[in-house]
Amino acid sequence: MAEGGTPELKKEKDIIDALIKQQLIKGNVWCLIDSRWFKQWKQYVGYDTWNSGMTGESTTNPGPIDNSPLFDGDIKLKEHLIDELDYQLISKEGWDKMVSWYGTIENQEPIVRSVIESGMFVKHCKVEVYFLELKLCENTELQMLVPKQFSRADTIEQLAKVMKEEFHISENTEVRLWNKYMTNTFELLKPSHQTLQDAGLYTGQMIVVEQKNDDGTWPRDSNKSQSSKFISSSNQSMSLSHTSTRSSTSSSYYGYDSTLRGHGSKPGVCGLSNLGNTCFMNSALQCMSNVPSLTKYFLNDLWVDELNEDNPLGMKGEIARSYAELIKQMWSGKCSYVLPRGFKVAVGHFAPQFSGFQQQDAQELMAFLLDGLHEDLNRIKKKPYIEQKDTDDRSDQVIAEESWGNYRKRNDSVIVDTFHGQLKSTLICPDCSKVSVTFDPFCYLSLPLPYKKERQIEVFLISLDPTKKPVQYKLIVPKNGNIQDLCKSLNKCSPEIHHEKMVVTDVYNHRFHKVFSRDDGLNSILDRDDIFIYEVPVTDGNDPNTLILPVYLRVKKEKTSGYSNSQYCTSQLFGQPLLIAVPRKQCTYEYLFSAILKQIGRYVQEPAEADEWWKDKKHEANGDMEVSESSDTEDMTEGATGHANASTPSDEGSEDNETDEDRKGQRMFTLQLVNSYGSAEVQSILEDGQPLKLNSRSYIAVDWHPKAKTNFYDEKAAEEFETHASIHQRLLPKKTAIQLSECLQLFTTVETLGEQDLWYCPACKEHKQATKKFDLWSLPEVLVIHLKRFSYNRYWRDKLDTLVEFPTSGLNLEDYVINKEHGTPNYNLIGVVNHYGGMGGGHYTAYARSPLYEDWHYFDDSSVTNSSDESVCVSIIVNVSIAAVKALKLNCIVKEFCNNYIKITI
Repeated sequence: MAEGGTPELKKEKDIIDALIKQQLIKGNVWCLIDSRWFKQWKQYVGYDTWNSGMTGESTTNPGPIDNSPLFDGDIKLKEHLIDELDYQLISKEGWDKMVSWYGTIENQEPIVRSVIESGMFVKHCKVEVYFLELKLCENTELQMLVPKQFSRADTIEQLAKVMKEEFHISENTEVRLWNKYMTNTFELLKPSHQTLQDAGLYTGQMIVVEQKNDDGTWPRDSNKSQSSKFISSSNQSMSLSHTSTRSSTSSSYYGYDSTLRGHGSKPGVCGLSNLGNTCFMNSALQCMSNVPSLTKYFLNDLWVDELNEDNPLGMKGEIARSYAELIKQMWSGKCSYVLPRGFKVAVGHFAPQFSGFQQQDAQELMAFLLDGLHEDLNRIKKKPYIEQKDTDDRSDQVIAEESWGNYRKRNDSVIVDTFHGQLKSTLICPDCSKVSVTFDPFCYLSLPLPYKKERQIEVFLISLDPTKKPVQYKLIVPKNGNIQDLCKSLNKCSPEIHHEKMVVTDVYNHRFHKVFSRDDGLNSILDRDDIFIYEVPVTDGNDPNTLILPVYLRVKKEKTSGYSNSQYCTSQLFGQPLLIAVPRKQCTYEYLFSAILKQIGRYVQEPAEADEWWKDKKHEANGDMEVSESSDTEDMTEGATGHANASTPSDEGSEDNETDEDRKGQRMFTLQLVNSYGSAEVQSILEDGQPLKLNSRSYIAVDWHPKAKTNFYDEKAAEEFETHASIHQRLLPKKTAIQLSECLQLFTTVETLGEQDLWYCPACKEHKQATKKFDLWSLPEVLVIHLKRFSYNRYWRDKLDTLVEFPTSGLNLEDYVINKEHGTPNYNLIGVVNHYGGMGGGHYTAYARSPLYEDWHYFDDSSVTNSSDESVCVSIIVNVSIAAVKALKLNCIVKEFCNNYIKITI
């Protein structure tokens, strides 16, 4: 341990536990710790009761704190790190205590972050792990961008000050800052105490600084007659030029900014500017805007009389107001595009997850919007209490009508009128066959995609034959499979190795982070993990005669001052760790030494017997003096033999003075028992010919003499590997396309509930793994279908890019509606939300059919282009990811909308 000692483990655990759970306070400082190191520490101190079997054992000691897995290079933090999965947050006080007990690896600074307030209206504290990176430029040099990082808690004034310093602008010079959204669109940022977060700035945003002319004018004001568009920020009270306007009906609170109507602008054919990763919101809004009955409802101000500001489940009418203002702007016919800042502010007020400027899910935004509009416009002012009745032996028709009637007594709005349908849910107990039937309302259908649930994992195979190089494979395995499936897949590619004689490991920083058991799930393996599979001579890790030992390679390094000056930091891991098979009861030092030397023989050359490589050579052939490494050698010899007075190369004046200790030092390396991280010595291993006391928890360190590593260890050969043909195979073959009908069939298929989602059987009085089935009972006027393309779990996130085909008109769902009294459900497509790219990023766009002009348009944020039925069909088949399918039962609704809209606008 580091100097100063360590308190009892329970006390240590309690101290850190309290510091981790400290309340976040604005301005406080927290630090990041690599989650793998922290997990090892938790095991060492018995933090979790379910994982306390090795509490206090030296093999679980985590050694010095190592945050190197969090860095991309030397100082830059890796992108997209996840709290508790990749790192653990701990208060600065907790970090300091951890460092005093365990130290840190050499030359590594702490990752310090401040607590800021997050959210536009609903403020909550969070640790700002990633800073805001803005692209700065001068008004005269828009192409010369300078990236700078800022805290979201910094103010506009601080930003202006930094930009003055960066571009050598005098402190006394008056400047203006502009948001540059698109090629010709600028939004004024008025210098104030407003934070960068509240100003809506986001990573990658371009900020332009403009200097005032000597005559008191502004350069950009002289460009009013040109094509550039100047937009006043939504929190400003004045317009900057005649090209910026506000609707006469919009409130100053929401302040929807837009450009004046240009040539060919049409009502409803209006783009939405990207405010910073808001394409998910824009695409959902474009589809909603083209729902005829809903848009007519807002344009005719029918919503005003139905506004329910007192609904405790509502948003005080704010969502309805902001949406109505936005729709009127989009359908005014005066705008080529709109900045939906007011709507985003209102949404962020009640849903903090949308208040920032991170990419979000378009379906989640649409679901929130539909629910928010429903509660804000609910005609039921006081919801009655309704007692649910047993289904007994009544018919489905009676139960469904009763359930729907009860639902409408508490929920009555334009959203229910337009978007809500009814599902029949049937649960059957597997033991007593008790049947439970309920009829539940729905606002949209979330359909699963039928696809082959497989993934690819890259692995390296380490053969028992030491002459063979590691081989890299790309294996196809079940996405929800286990380690056994991974081994069987490797066995198909390499049939000479039985799958039961494989040990699967996760290697990072030259050590074993995890040795997997056969039943461990593959979902814990991330794409970035380095998975090594070792061939071993036995099928059972508990074989009575053979023990599999993890072995690490280390080399001594110079001591440094500071926290690193501890017994845990005098050796540095390198190379690939090994798994060595030895006799469980009769393994001596010499046997283990020879077994390790044999295993690394491919890239280690043994010195000649007469080679005195460990000695200092006073004079080389060129006359240069070799620098003595006595301090390193002394440390190594002392650690290896347990004797502090062992001789060093600098003491060896002649062969006559050699001692037994000197001769021991002639080995290229010595062996130590260490902890599972290879960072702390547990016990010295004596060369006395006696069997070593080893067990399944033993870890061996091979401590190389620095000169031996330099002279005899071939790093290039050690890193060489071969690639199997599977590594070049194409991505998993996918079905060219699936039909929407297949998704509906899968949705209505009987499934068995998972072990974590049991149903309480009223007859058995126990939770049961029942079967469950959904059926469509009644469908709404406008049907929203959500294709479940994104999958999540604790370890990884994925997107299913299987192609889905569906018609643009004439979608008949009669075969899926079990209600015989239901009319023929024919639908026409009116909107699609597309997602391009993978998880954690990508871009959203939308196709929508104008109810006024009955033609298709493609919406890409502020850009709007015409599209034909054929091109829409092709595009959605190829690119749709989350599809918002809104269809009409009767085309006359479109005509009615057109007639009413013409009356409104005349």
